[in-house]
Amino acid sequence: MSDFIKILRHERRLKAAFKELDLSELETIKEKFDSVIAQRRQEEVEKQRQQEAKQKKIDKFKSAMAEAGIELSDILEQELGGEPIVKTTRKKRAPKPPKYQYTDENGEEQTWTGQGRMPKAIKTAIDNGKSLEAFLIK
Repeated sequence: MSDFIKILRHERRLKAAFKELDLSELETIKEKFDSVIAQRRQEEVEKQRQQEAKQKKIDKFKSAMAEAGIELSDILEQELGGEPIVKTTRKKRAPKPPKYQYTDENGEEQTWTGQGRMPKAIKTAIDNGKSLEAFLIK
């Protein structure tokens, strides 16, 4: 950031910079600043108006395309050529088959695929000297 901008943003520095100017020079500077601010406001209003007009046109085209049963991919296919553009959906992968079988704390038979956290019942049995292979489903 330039020193000029730093001075403008800090009131004490600005006062020190303008200390040597008389009141008429300060008024002239103020008028110039007001002019720049007014121009910037006008530019912002114009930019906002253009954005709104553009969005209205986009909405109009979208509704016309929907009424005609045309999708954007149809237009792109014709312009770009090649294979049709197909919307892809992610498929869930099939769950892995269970690899181990064990009896939990409640006495119920459970299975485990071998992925993720090891069940407490198997962990306890392994800690007590049993091997993981003893739980394999045959």
